[in-house]
Amino acid sequence: MSSIKNTSSLDGQESASDLTRSDSLSGTEHKDPAQRSEIMSKRLAARELITQYYHQLTEGCGNAACSNENCASSSTFRFKEIDKNNLAVEAIELSKAKATLCERRPGKIPRLPSESDNSSSATTLTMTRGEPVGLGAKSKMPSPTASSVDESFLPSSSNSNSSLTKELQFLTEDKINDLIDECNLSNSCQKLIHFIGSVFNNPTSVMLSFRKPSGEASFDTSSDVKVSKYSNHDSQGCSNALDVQKDSDNTVDLPAVRRAFQRLKEMPEQPFQNALITALTTLARTLELEMKYKSDPSYLHILTVVMEIPMLHYLEYLESAFPGICKVISILPINEQARLARVWSTYGHDRLKEMVQSLQQLITVRIINLESSWSSTYRPSDDSTITSATRVLKILYYASLLGGVIDSPELIEEEKRLNESETIQELMSGAFGYEPKDSTPVKEDPLGKELGVQVINCRKPLVPFEDFINEPLNDNLDIGVDYTNYKLESENKFSFVPYCFILTTASKHTSMYYDNRIRMLHERRTAFVQTLVHGGPPNPFLRIRVRRDHIIDDALVNLEMIAMENPSDLRKQLFVEFEGEQGLDEGGVSKEFFQLIVEELFNPDIGMFTYNEESHHFWFNSLSFENDAQFTLIGILLGLAIYNSCILDIHFPMVVYRKLMGKKGTFKDLFDVDPTLMASLQEMLDYKQDDFEDVFEQMFRIGYSDVFGNNHTYDLKENGENTPVTQENKQEFVDLYADYLLNKSIDQQFKSFKRGFLMVTSESPLKQLFRPEEIEMLVCGSKIFDFHALEEATEYDGGFTAFSPTIRNFWTVVHSMTEEDKKKLLQFTTGTDRVPVGGLSKLKMIIAKNGPDSDRLPTSHTCFNVLLLPEYPTVDKMRDRLLKAINYSKGFGML
Repeated sequence: MSSIKNTSSLDGQESASDLTRSDSLSGTEHKDPAQRSEIMSKRLAARELITQYYHQLTEGCGNAACSNENCASSSTFRFKEIDKNNLAVEAIELSKAKATLCERRPGKIPRLPSESDNSSSATTLTMTRGEPVGLGAKSKMPSPTASSVDESFLPSSSNSNSSLTKELQFLTEDKINDLIDECNLSNSCQKLIHFIGSVFNNPTSVMLSFRKPSGEASFDTSSDVKVSKYSNHDSQGCSNALDVQKDSDNTVDLPAVRRAFQRLKEMPEQPFQNALITALTTLARTLELEMKYKSDPSYLHILTVVMEIPMLHYLEYLESAFPGICKVISILPINEQARLARVWSTYGHDRLKEMVQSLQQLITVRIINLESSWSSTYRPSDDSTITSATRVLKILYYASLLGGVIDSPELIEEEKRLNESETIQELMSGAFGYEPKDSTPVKEDPLGKELGVQVINCRKPLVPFEDFINEPLNDNLDIGVDYTNYKLESENKFSFVPYCFILTTASKHTSMYYDNRIRMLHERRTAFVQTLVHGGPPNPFLRIRVRRDHIIDDALVNLEMIAMENPSDLRKQLFVEFEGEQGLDEGGVSKEFFQLIVEELFNPDIGMFTYNEESHHFWFNSLSFENDAQFTLIGILLGLAIYNSCILDIHFPMVVYRKLMGKKGTFKDLFDVDPTLMASLQEMLDYKQDDFEDVFEQMFRIGYSDVFGNNHTYDLKENGENTPVTQENKQEFVDLYADYLLNKSIDQQFKSFKRGFLMVTSESPLKQLFRPEEIEMLVCGSKIFDFHALEEATEYDGGFTAFSPTIRNFWTVVHSMTEEDKKKLLQFTTGTDRVPVGGLSKLKMIIAKNGPDSDRLPTSHTCFNVLLLPEYPTVDKMRDRLLKAINYSKGFGML
């Protein structure tokens, strides 16, 4: 019953505050700063006065002999039958009438501590203009247990109202413990409830709560886990200045606040909940209002404390308090968001993951609650709760990057130098002698720029990237509209594109698809304009005509000529024709073209790539006899496949996609290229005995064989044949070995490959939206063959339904197939055996009736993913006809 009382009481208090706020702030938008400050001071004074009247009406002054009829302690109290919400209205009327205000009994208010008091119980202070605050205090940083504080340390809103002598209450761990103990002994939690409500209702009180002791140099930021920021040689790049900066940004005694909040959380029934929720809601509104005029650095302390409340993900908080706090954090200036990210980056994996999950829960609950409201005029990007939570999630995302395993500053600087010297113009100067125009630079995220961190440089974040993705949000997004908002109305409309960490790879792929289609249309219009100006036949598409038995030569000649004349034609929509074959390319012919050309180019007999049986990956052959144009062709094909949304059967190690994004290959990337070699080198690094040189007998010279079996040697450093590897220099040896294999030995081949890739993708948002792992998925597709998901997504035509006997027989046969036969079925129906980004549920397959029962084999329209089935009556006949069709269909049966 006590919780019901508190709800009524505090709802009334909130109403009173809202009425006062609305009344006092009307017209402040056009005032100068001094007038605004004066108005805000009056508002704070009015709110404090109304609060005092409200407590007098609801709790009384504590004097049993009180004669004030407006006091609940009086025997003549005239509002005995009025509920708490109406009492809030009466409190406003009493304040306007300047009615008598009783003096509260000393026992009802925490007293000012004396010098003889234990410092841990001091939680109140008095401020008066003209008097020194905290006499004798030498530090401007107040102790969490101090009874006084330097006025200059308070937020600007407090200083502007310092003409009022007022009581400020703040929390410490000891005070929380004392209040809980008192609550347990007296069996009444009113004092605890009132104290928590009054503290979190006032920004200044929260700012003074849980402060780190003055002069404390460091703190234990996580009681659960210690996470090492760097490993191996990456630790050499860790800047002590950065650690100091992170520490100085935080003024909260985190261990103390976590222990205190945990003690509150463990209370039976948590009677303070309603008071805390109402106070946080009021606090958020106050901070939001004040930040419209001025952002105070002390807000960082307030928000850090509030975000430590472990109950924020409770449903009661998700509906009111938490959204308001998120909104305040989301409107912080970029430099303050960066400070917050630096503080959060020190929290460790467990705590940061809890915060991410709380925000994800807020977004998900909001999405589900408004599921029936989403429409063409109201989308998730229009909801302030969702957008604010997404902005806060972005700060946590960068905190996760900043606190994770990041490449060393030396490596990042070296990669920056290499990328600047290897400009697109220099790359293209080797591409058949053509130098293209400057490309549009990739937009750099302001928060990432402020923090000096990029996603590509983070090897392992504190919280996995997947935890930041919100599936319900993606399911309810209209990516087309969201992309339009990003491109055309980025200043007025919220878009999730700059917050791509929350999007699935499939959603980002759809966004890039729209970008690519717009670019294709632009190139098509440009082609028509050039035709009108210069004459000649229109050339709106990228047309490639090849012969099946000379597919490599024909593709190379076609693409070489296009690259020589105008590389921008590579960004037109692709159309492929096989000489001597009829068929309109609506996507299926292109898929077959890519598959056939990849099979030939990656044939080990050609010698362009080597294949590792252990890792099942191809790697560039440093001794290949093929010219640069062949590697450029492969790069173009890779870019065209992504640009035209085709999936390729290419098995590159992850380091290839990292290198395409501007990174260097390092020892950590070696596993996917040669697992055995990496295991040997790791064994060398792990060996700690004194007989190292006798055991390994390794010099700074390595040997390798060419395709003809001839042996070659390479010195990793000057005079390498005479320089032994020792315990002291083994890390250098490993780094140089990996650098040679992954970078230096294939430099010429990879530059040609990257040149071709950038011809197609240089103006694409690829680098902005995707991580290397996601680019691999764009190229190779998903690795999950879920045919039950395909069954659920399949549509039917020509008289078939999901319950037709023929369709039931079809899926019975499909689910009993081997994985190899399932791939052949995909190949037969769609033109490729790869799973699209997002899984088979994204594959819009159609099964149509192709006449009554007969001995004809099934056929397909690969361009439209249509499978044509006669009405086979039995499972056995369905199996026989289907297996024959998919096993003998290459070049036939697909239209």
